[in-house]
Amino acid sequence: MVNQTKIDQDLGRFKRIIRGKVRENLKKYVTQGEMMGKQGKDIVSVPIPQIDIPRFKLDGNKGGGVGSGEGEPGDPVGSEQGEGSGAGQAGDQEGQHAIEVEFTFDEFVEIMAEELELPNIEPKGSEQLQSQKGRYKSITHVGPNSLRHFKRTYKEALKRQISAGEYNPDDPMIIPIRKDQRYRYCQEVPEPVTNAVIILMMDVSGSMEDEQKEIVRITSFWIDTWLRSHYKGLQTRYIIHDTVAKEVDKDTFFRIRESGGTVISSAYKLCAEMIQKEYPADQWNIYPFHFSDGDNWSERDNEASIQIIRDILLPASNLFCYGQVESRYGSGKFIKELSKHFGEEDKITLSKIENKDAILTAIKEFLGKGK
Repeated sequence: MVNQTKIDQDLGRFKRIIRGKVRENLKKYVTQGEMMGKQGKDIVSVPIPQIDIPRFKLDGNKGGGVGSGEGEPGDPVGSEQGEGSGAGQAGDQEGQHAIEVEFTFDEFVEIMAEELELPNIEPKGSEQLQSQKGRYKSITHVGPNSLRHFKRTYKEALKRQISAGEYNPDDPMIIPIRKDQRYRYCQEVPEPVTNAVIILMMDVSGSMEDEQKEIVRITSFWIDTWLRSHYKGLQTRYIIHDTVAKEVDKDTFFRIRESGGTVISSAYKLCAEMIQKEYPADQWNIYPFHFSDGDNWSERDNEASIQIIRDILLPASNLFCYGQVESRYGSGKFIKELSKHFGEEDKITLSKIENKDAILTAIKEFLGKGK
């Protein structure tokens, strides 16, 4: 008889090995655009290299046994030795193989959080908003067969037969009748909801090339995914800007190709208007994220941008984040302005994202405070 405990231990050990391999190669997986669009229970296949897979090995015992006869190890079965064709000569080195393992997307995000040591977020406003959610908390006498409660039905039939003197302990056959049937019943119950909004802002001016925009989109996707795992009611708003800012849908944000100059304050003004009109700070967890190459039109606009952050965005937000991507054409000065004015401010996080390899570091810097 197989020892089930031993099997469970071996399976658990194998899963830990797999998770360790995923963590070792996390940067490669996260920076691939193929992950974007996955969510929740979606299955993702992850190639895992350099794992020794158990395999059968020829016994060195020369004394015979089942299958021992004429021929040498490696001879084709059912044909004469030497038959067959192929190009080139046989090698003498072990091949390199990778296996694919499957995770739900939620499990993959959990592994990412473990590797980056991301803290759980403590949301605000959870006692002020409620939603109605259906839960099967009651039992009724009528309902569809799909909601039949078999345990309760059995107990009712047993009680009826005992009380009627029909129950025979030597032949305990319990046969439910119509009036024994019990069904689960869905009730609407109030459930506290913590609402949150993430406002993603991206510079799409001429100095932001396709590579920089791709870095922004991948980083934005993982930030949105992580926050969504903490907030059931998360909303995501998308703002793009050059000299003028406008709100767009998700598809446009992730696909648009534009050019032009850069006026950063235009995005901050639009973001501030959204917050003031739609997201009361005492009821919403607010996360503005802005990505740019740091090139702005003028010093005057830098000052205007700083003023909007200080007066409106910071007081209302859980966290304000600015990510600056490296560009051949951008001056990269804006992050210096933010650092000069808000260097000691705990509610602002700044990150330089030089290339795709820096995406994981940026995510950890943005979300590592647990705000």
